[in-house]
Amino acid sequence: MCTYLTTTEQVEGTGLGARGWFPITQAVVYFDHPQEAKVEHALCIDFRAGGGDPSERVSVELDAHSARTLAESILATLAHDEVRALGVE
Repeated sequence: MCTYLTTTEQVEGTGLGARGWFPITQAVVYFDHPQEAKVEHALCIDFRAGGGDPSERVSVELDAHSARTLAESILATLAHDEVRALGVE
């Protein structure tokens, strides 16, 4: 069953593609059937450049457990005292 759950966020960062580094301005997150991952459903994230060029895109497909583990790791890293001391949000 498809969920059609999709969230699009404006982000600021960079991604490494076949032609080198490019700016990332959008992250599209959805939970659905993956294209390549060997699981029935996956959390999929497409990091995209703003121009719509399909070659300027980095995609990941994670099983639910891996996605939760990654999310917890990201939040724990950002909550660390050394990161907070930098005054970043």
